[in-house]
Amino acid sequence: MLITFHGAAQTVTGSQHLLEVNGYHLLLECGLYQGRRKEAFKRNRNFPFDPGKIDAVLLSHAHIDHSGNLPSLVKKGFRGPIYTTDATAHLANVMLIDSGHIHESDAEFLNKRFRNRGEQWIEPLYTIEDASQVAQYFECQAYDHPFQVVPGVRAQLVDAGHILGSAAIVLDIEEGGKHFRLWFSGDVGRRDLPLLRDPVLPSGADYLIMECTYGDKTHQTPQASYDELKEVINNSISQGGKVIIPAFAVGRTQELVYCLHRMIDAGEIPRIPVFVDSPLAVNISEIFRAHPECFDAETREFLHDDVHRSALGEGLVTYIRSVERSKALNEDHRTMVIISASGMAETGRILHHLRNNIEDPRNTILIVSWQAPHTLGRRLADRVTKVKIFGEEFRRRAQVVTIGGFSAHGGQPFLLEYGLASRHTLKRIFLVHGEQRGAEPIQQKLKSAGIKRILFPAMHQTVEVGKGSGL
Repeated sequence: MLITFHGAAQTVTGSQHLLEVNGYHLLLECGLYQGRRKEAFKRNRNFPFDPGKIDAVLLSHAHIDHSGNLPSLVKKGFRGPIYTTDATAHLANVMLIDSGHIHESDAEFLNKRFRNRGEQWIEPLYTIEDASQVAQYFECQAYDHPFQVVPGVRAQLVDAGHILGSAAIVLDIEEGGKHFRLWFSGDVGRRDLPLLRDPVLPSGADYLIMECTYGDKTHQTPQASYDELKEVINNSISQGGKVIIPAFAVGRTQELVYCLHRMIDAGEIPRIPVFVDSPLAVNISEIFRAHPECFDAETREFLHDDVHRSALGEGLVTYIRSVERSKALNEDHRTMVIISASGMAETGRILHHLRNNIEDPRNTILIVSWQAPHTLGRRLADRVTKVKIFGEEFRRRAQVVTIGGFSAHGGQPFLLEYGLASRHTLKRIFLVHGEQRGAEPIQQKLKSAGIKRILFPAMHQTVEVGKGSGL
């Protein structure tokens, strides 16, 4: 079998790995690349393979850097099944349509500027209509239920503990008279995160494709992150400021709301206004409520005991859809928490909230997730003093606080445990979905533990597996 790493190779976004086995072509993920805009524009519009020749897609979860280019794949000729969990299909359908809306809006905005300059008109990467075509190809599979993908390849989805519906993809392959197991981690979650069940560790894997986003870091515990969030909120209240949180609409927003709900119920913070200002996040939160089967025992207990009967803050949190109500928040000078997308502060309503609040030293910008290089979120996390928003320069006077422990990705200790879980059968590990700074430390840890054959593949690098002996 051949594996070609067409995305998330020596970078974190754009997950896309092509498998060629028994004459068939399978695609693990079809994500959007995020980074320098010219490079992203080129990568996302051009597949390095013929989409019409892909027999099936296996999707680990709904985050846009894993699912976001499925509309382009379908638009360019893919007609096979997309295997994933029911919750992931539910999430991805909403997120892809929202992504189509963003691409249309961005193209419209740019074309207005280009028209004034006499520059070339651009087409959106894909439209809402393109995105809506993807749903018909989802074939949902239950966790831990084996199914045949193509002749000689059986798959199983196991809980990854990363976001709602996330899964590692286990492929049991027969090719050329040989049998072997390829385990694709997707994004590895963490133990004891709010809402979700813990990740399942690999078992019996011959080959492991493993993410390494935080291969260089040890996260603080979820309880420590909870306590730090509480401190940030209370400090902001004492200063009379706002807390502005760029947060991914899927996973991070719901986790923050769950924590704030617990704090208010417990009297750990005053009952200040909390707003989720993102139509997508509002829709996603409704999907979370539709899939309680994905929740862990602690969340089910909280739901049972809570007077509001909701983990996601109904009665305590205001969910905003309309543009008018969103704009009104910037005229409201009360102390409040505003959670808004996008998580890397590149698009969406969060830009308006940052623009209106970044120069007030009473305010706090709270960064709760990894920020890709060259994004506004990364510049804020790096605490630069001047930033551009909508082309206008602002002096950052607001405080910036980062809480790394809210990450839904496993840190170095858990990645090491994950990588060693199949050490007695493992022939090779491929590290993906990470930068050099994340890959090198976890690679050294794995080698010290006895795993010698580890590759951090380059973009578009092809390797052959299914031959040879052990480590």
